[in-house]
Amino acid sequence: MKFLDLAQVHIRSGRGGNGCASFRREKYVEYGGPDGGDGGRGGDVWAEAVDGLNTLVDFRYAPHVFAENGQHGMGQQRTGRSGADRVLRVPVGTEILDEDEETVLADLTEPGQRVRLARGGNGGFGNLHFRTATNQAPRHANPGQPGVARTLWLRLKLIADAGLVGLPNAGKSTFLAATSNARPKIADYPFTTLVPNLGVVGVDGREFVLADIPGLIAGAHQGKGIGDRFLGHVERCAVLLHLVDATAPDPLQDCATLVQELAAYGHGLVDKPRILALSKADALDPDELTDIRTMLQEELGQAVLPLSAVSGLGVTEACRALLDEIDAARGADVARRAEEAPWTP
Repeated sequence: MKFLDLAQVHIRSGRGGNGCASFRREKYVEYGGPDGGDGGRGGDVWAEAVDGLNTLVDFRYAPHVFAENGQHGMGQQRTGRSGADRVLRVPVGTEILDEDEETVLADLTEPGQRVRLARGGNGGFGNLHFRTATNQAPRHANPGQPGVARTLWLRLKLIADAGLVGLPNAGKSTFLAATSNARPKIADYPFTTLVPNLGVVGVDGREFVLADIPGLIAGAHQGKGIGDRFLGHVERCAVLLHLVDATAPDPLQDCATLVQELAAYGHGLVDKPRILALSKADALDPDELTDIRTMLQEELGQAVLPLSAVSGLGVTEACRALLDEIDAARGADVARRAEEAPWTP
C-alpha cells in the first residue's frame, strides 16, 4: 500500500429536509386542520481514528465526502427520515487542519477517538407548527437548513516512542531491521528510504515502537532532499536516536548538520532527549574509533555510543538507553495528567 501522509478532502454535511404544508383530507371531515410533517435532519460528517491504517492514500482517490440529505416532511404529520452520517476513517495520529493548512482543528491520537467536522442542517417545520388561535390554517412551512461545505487537510504523524534521525546512508534502516521485524529497503546509496517505517523493538522483555525516516541533508529545512517532509513523524517521539556514520569524513560536522536542521524545523525537535551513536563502528580500527568517540564527547558534552547493526555491537545498549528515556517521558506524562486531573473528594 502506498504511503501518503498528507491529503486534502472536501466535505459537506447533509441538507435538512423541507417542512410540508398540507391539510387533513378525509371523508366526513369538513374542516381538516394542518397536518404537514417536519423535514428530516441532514447527516453529519465525522472523523474517527481506527487501528490498522498507516496511510491516507484512500483520500487521494476519493477526496469528496458528502453526508446524506434529510428527507422532506409529508402529510399526516409524517416527519422525513434523517440523513445518514458519513465517517472519515483515518489512521491514529492524524491531525485535521483547516483550509489554511495551519489551524489544527483536531488531533486524533487514540483509537476510537471521534470529532464532528460538519454538522448537518436542521429540518424545516411543517405547517402544523404554525397553527395558532388566530391562524388555524397556515399555508407555509420552513425550508430545511443547508449543510456545511468545507475543505480540510489531513496530516498523518506516526505514533512512535523513539525516532531515528541521521544523514542519508547513516545506517538507520539497517538498525531498524536489526532490532525489529520491519524489513525496510536497504542499499548503499543515499535516499534508499523514501517513506517512514515503523518497527516494534524488544529488549529485556519489553517493547517500544521505533520510527525510521528518510535521511536529512544540509538545507533540508529549505526544501533540499526529502527528509524535512517527514520530520513531523518524529514529533511525537519521546527520544531521538542520532546516528552518525563513523566512516564519514567529518562526523562532528554531520552532528552539527543534524542539530541545525532539527532547530530550523522547529516544533520542539531540537529540545527532545537525544542519544548519539556512531554507526558502522565495526568498519574502523578500535584505536581510530576511540579517537573519534573521544573527540565527539569533548566537543558535544555527551556520551557517544559505538554501534554496528551488522555485527550487533552496541545494539542492546542503544535500545536500553532509548527505553530508559521512554520510561522517563512516560512517567513525566503520567505525573502531568495527574496534576491536570480535576480534584474530586
